[in-house]
Amino acid sequence: MAYLDTIDSPADVKKLNVEQLTELAGEIRESLIRTLADTGGHLGPNLGVVEVSLAFHKVFDSPKDRIVMDVAHQAYVHKMLTGRRDRMHTIRQTDGLCGFMVRSESPHDHFGAGHAGTALSAALGMAAARDKAGTGEHVVALVGDAALTCGITYEAMNNIKHTTKRLIVILNDNEWSIDRNVGGMAKHLNRIVTNPTYNRLHKDFDSFLKKVPFGDRLLKLEHRAEEAAKGILYPSVIFEELGLRYLGPIDGHDLKMLITNLEFCKQSDEPILLHIRTTKGKGAHFALENPEKFHGCSPYDPVTGKSKPSKPAPPAWQDVFGELMLKFCQTHAKLVGITGAMPSGTGLSKLRDKMPDRYFDVGIAEEHAVIFAAGMATMGFRPVVAIYSTFLQRAYDCIIHDVALQNLPVIFCMDRAGLSAADGPTHHGLFDIAYARAVPGTVLMQPKDEDEFQDMFATALTLNAPVFIRYPRGAAMGVPMKDHPQILPLGKAEVLQHGHDVAIFSYGTMLPMAQNAAKLLAEQHGLSVALINARFAKPLDVECVERYARQCKALLSFEDHVLTGGIGDAIIGHLADARIHTPVARVAWPDKFIEWASTNDLLRERHGVTAQAGVEKVMAILREQESDPRFQVVAVK
Repeated sequence: MAYLDTIDSPADVKKLNVEQLTELAGEIRESLIRTLADTGGHLGPNLGVVEVSLAFHKVFDSPKDRIVMDVAHQAYVHKMLTGRRDRMHTIRQTDGLCGFMVRSESPHDHFGAGHAGTALSAALGMAAARDKAGTGEHVVALVGDAALTCGITYEAMNNIKHTTKRLIVILNDNEWSIDRNVGGMAKHLNRIVTNPTYNRLHKDFDSFLKKVPFGDRLLKLEHRAEEAAKGILYPSVIFEELGLRYLGPIDGHDLKMLITNLEFCKQSDEPILLHIRTTKGKGAHFALENPEKFHGCSPYDPVTGKSKPSKPAPPAWQDVFGELMLKFCQTHAKLVGITGAMPSGTGLSKLRDKMPDRYFDVGIAEEHAVIFAAGMATMGFRPVVAIYSTFLQRAYDCIIHDVALQNLPVIFCMDRAGLSAADGPTHHGLFDIAYARAVPGTVLMQPKDEDEFQDMFATALTLNAPVFIRYPRGAAMGVPMKDHPQILPLGKAEVLQHGHDVAIFSYGTMLPMAQNAAKLLAEQHGLSVALINARFAKPLDVECVERYARQCKALLSFEDHVLTGGIGDAIIGHLADARIHTPVARVAWPDKFIEWASTNDLLRERHGVTAQAGVEKVMAILREQESDPRFQVVAVK
């Protein structure tokens, strides 16, 4: 009998003994490997937390007891154990399960997250609320060692001791986030794990716990002895200093040991951290051999791990950026690249491998990355901070206070600007035009293709100001790059075709959609359509906007961004200031958080971000104008 077929709720997990749970762990791994081979998803992280997820639901009572997962891309096993097993084939698909925890999806998902470093703060808030309410539930935070490169985690740890006496933290130490972890904390954890004296002593304590029934006197004796051992070996163990009793490290794949230690943690009368060692990708040889690829992967062969064939496509935007960094670093001695634990995702792994002295990985620490770049800029260097649009939001204060206020020439290359369909609302980069436009003295650009990306990069290097270059996830446009980049005139759009009825302003890679709209307006409605590649959201080409607003009956903007604060808003705002009343139709994302889906196209159709939607909006304006004398425009030759 397959045990997995019997699991419909955490109550079913509690019915199984350790031997049965061990078999169930194997079945879960097989199911994950088979299912994600079709859908793609976060394979490696979930294979690594099978046993700890089982142990949590064996020991604790969800949804009364609460578990908060850092990032929560490792929640697939938790979903399988909490009534969603039969929907796992829909993970990250249109109208399917989310690839992260979502509170609206299940009462067992206690806190939603898609960014690192939030779990400890959220769990501490829950514990404080529980203490105030006088209820007795347990709160458990499952954090990866990568979260310990994130400053928010330390802010939470700093507050634990004087906030609550009951909090359980499970530190899942696998040495990886997406890439291998960097920094002092990673080295500190490694020293704890590899110290033979400490490990031998701690195994004795584990054996003691397994053999002797729990009792207050014995627990106090064990605690004092363990404290003495750690005081000799590691007088500066950071967790103890910050008020978390440290327990571990233990094998995170040993179910019996996990269950015993978690039962012990339940009885603790002080905040406690259980340090477990796991293997990312356990159970799939190809995920073990390539943990970076299988952190979050596309569909693959479940036997070999080879990616399933896909249509030939141009290089991804991130790889275009990586090549540009290499190219410009060869001619600019002070150019450096900075990433926040995303060397492959941003394309900076190319710089790391070829020119390591020009590369910095600061860990999951976006605020530090920005201020670190600001510091380098004061010394004459030209830092390029490569961070996903959605993650750069976390460093907004630093952008304003530490870079822009001092007018430091930091270049921000914002990958994943626009949709990131399968990842959903935590990863869509739909707000960056708005948050960058609001900062004084900045320049904001988006290229229509790879060649223009090169021109924008070269242009950014000539500007003594903070510069943002945004570009989406996925394949670029397939346009070859010329040998020598062109310096673009600051704030000047590119007019691709003239027209006198409607002017379309396209921003970045929305150009094919804008071209389609122009074609439909011309062929189906007989209109003369101008097409403009805006290039700059800031400074906006106001001369171009005014010229076409004065000679056309309507303007239409396309952007991969929310309506509020985008380039369409910028056009409307300037026309209002200039007392020009030409109406503006906008195609952009609505004022809501956009869900996840199998492809970007499905989301565009669902939310009206299409060429046809733009045509319909323009035609509605023109029909209104036929009977409204305020919009009778005299064409300007």
